[in-house]
Amino acid sequence: MAIDLAAWAAERGVKYFMISYTDLFGGQRAKLVPTQAINDMSEDGAGFAGFATWLDLTPAHPDMMAVPDPTSVIQLPWKKDVAWVAARCVMDGKLLAQAPRNVLERLVGEAAKEGLRVKTGVEPEFFILNAEGNACSDIYDTAEKPCYDQQAIMRRYDVISEICDYMLELGWEAYQNDHEDAIGQFEMNWKYDDALQTADKHSFFKFMVKSVSEKHGFRATFMPKPFKGLTGSGCHAHISVWSMDGKSNAFSDPSKELSLSDRGRAFLGGIMKHASALAAICNPTVNSYKRINAPRTSSGATWAPNTVTWTGNNRTHMVRVPGPGRFELRLPDGAANPYLLQAVIIAAGLDGVRTNADPGRRYDIDMYSQGHTVKGAPKLPLNLLDALREYDKDKTLKAMMGEEFSSAYIKLKQKEWDSFVSHFSRWEHENTLDI
Repeated sequence: MAIDLAAWAAERGVKYFMISYTDLFGGQRAKLVPTQAINDMSEDGAGFAGFATWLDLTPAHPDMMAVPDPTSVIQLPWKKDVAWVAARCVMDGKLLAQAPRNVLERLVGEAAKEGLRVKTGVEPEFFILNAEGNACSDIYDTAEKPCYDQQAIMRRYDVISEICDYMLELGWEAYQNDHEDAIGQFEMNWKYDDALQTADKHSFFKFMVKSVSEKHGFRATFMPKPFKGLTGSGCHAHISVWSMDGKSNAFSDPSKELSLSDRGRAFLGGIMKHASALAAICNPTVNSYKRINAPRTSSGATWAPNTVTWTGNNRTHMVRVPGPGRFELRLPDGAANPYLLQAVIIAAGLDGVRTNADPGRRYDIDMYSQGHTVKGAPKLPLNLLDALREYDKDKTLKAMMGEEFSSAYIKLKQKEWDSFVSHFSRWEHENTLDI
């Protein structure tokens, strides 16, 4: 049933709407619109100069209109006179093909044509830092192995419980929260959902975590590797595929290896086949590669993959199958764009299903101690440039994601890499001044 946003707002006392979209770099952009104007915005959209954000547009392009999708609307639990609503980006009356949410919606439609309904859950990790963002917010959080530390999570109870209460209020079925493997690092979990709904929730979750942390005088970050020697922030994705009515798990077959059906195995085969190119989307920043190619951390493990392998219930591989009917992709990190993450999973998996891709040999070894014994498995890219080159070479994945999107993404990310390598670092002075 269609939602009338003005009537919805009147029932709930909402005075303003944040009409929001996410750009190619994961930046969330919004206009604050009074409820009195929302009906007009629902028809025509809020106008943006796309060039002013990370989209491949110029100042000469016409206005980009962000048309709210009423099904995504969320009343801010911490500021109830404001509501957030995700938008479809439109230009000249057509959906903007490079806009991340549009990319995902199109791929959800492609999966539906195959009779597949992709459901996912995400496990976003983040750090709560001091207000300056240069140190852990908790001076007593110093353990060598801080994972699941009950004292540390209780010292941040006010922040974590407030966010969890909001998720429960929103009906997300939040079910656990914990202190993670680095000092100052946390993870919060809620129930899986259809890929687009998970992406909208993931996007809103990042906004909510940052807002609540700021309210308490802290700064939250989803940066993949903010501190040398500490475990980085991942964003593991749990993936299952269902019949269109949502009643039958197409990945589940108790008669097969790990209870993974032939179709599920082929979907996994697509993920493995395109893994190196996936990194450009799942690990989208220069900093990302300090997580997936990190040396041993202070806790004893990075918990991140660096090789394209899969396994059963074993956290040292890129993909694990922890139970019947689903698998976990451990490649993505906290910087992953919520919409592009889901889109590239569907794109790679769909190609796997269409080509009956073989995921290859399953390994059950500890990759952190025995990875050197694996011969022939591809290594993940060493840096963002290598990942972009892998993506650019992967003609099938680029086409699945959309040529306009792929061209825009590669172009802007290449500029980001060029900016990084042109930067003069302190390391260069310390190591080459006397040469």
